[in-house]
Amino acid sequence: MKILFSTVLVLLSLGSQPLESQEQIDSDRATEAGWVSLFDGKSFDGWRGYAQETMPSGWTIDEGAMCACDPGPGMDIVSIDTYTSFVFEVEWKVNNGSNSGIMWHVDETAGAYPWMTGPEYQILDDDAFDDGALGVNSAASNYDVQAPWLDASTMAGDWQTARIVVAGNHIEHWLNGIKVLEYEKGSEDWKVRVAGSKWANMASYASTTSGHIAFQGDHGIVWFKNLRIREWGGQSKVPE
Repeated sequence: MKILFSTVLVLLSLGSQPLESQEQIDSDRATEAGWVSLFDGKSFDGWRGYAQETMPSGWTIDEGAMCACDPGPGMDIVSIDTYTSFVFEVEWKVNNGSNSGIMWHVDETAGAYPWMTGPEYQILDDDAFDDGALGVNSAASNYDVQAPWLDASTMAGDWQTARIVVAGNHIEHWLNGIKVLEYEKGSEDWKVRVAGSKWANMASYASTTSGHIAFQGDHGIVWFKNLRIREWGGQSKVPE
């Protein structure tokens, strides 16, 4: 199923845009207006442990990627800077059976974990859970709240691309170039879904409108690279 879907993605890509060399793609990413890199591939400048002053020792830099190579308690990390409305892109990879998450608007004063405030874009080896069935815990889901519309993930060990759009209360989850989920935080539909999730009785969940970006590092080995973010002044208009 994953191989077939990957083939479809390639064919769609070939039919919709001209081919570019990797060198040209890298150049475009580096010079595109408004984008800021959040990781240089060499140091953890701009990052630290959640509610910590330094990076947890279990995170290392592995061939230009940040890696939670020794996952365990106290391994969640956050950006030093905080963000409100933005587009965030990152490439991620997991080992077989591993999972992680990307959170935003994280407030370190609200509790012991980033997910106590920040909504979570799920990172997962889908094939290792629930027989690969699509659900609220699948890759690119709004974790435990809303399932993606379709399975755009590939195999564990593959580099995959996440894109998260936060425009005020409007949220979009993209995976491998496909928008797989969008929702309005605070809407009636969102409230019903949260009420049926593990966050039902957690008042701090998704209660913030600005905060840190966080990566979960305690649920298996995970890698992140090519992190970049673009902010804009408007709070509700999704950028082109």
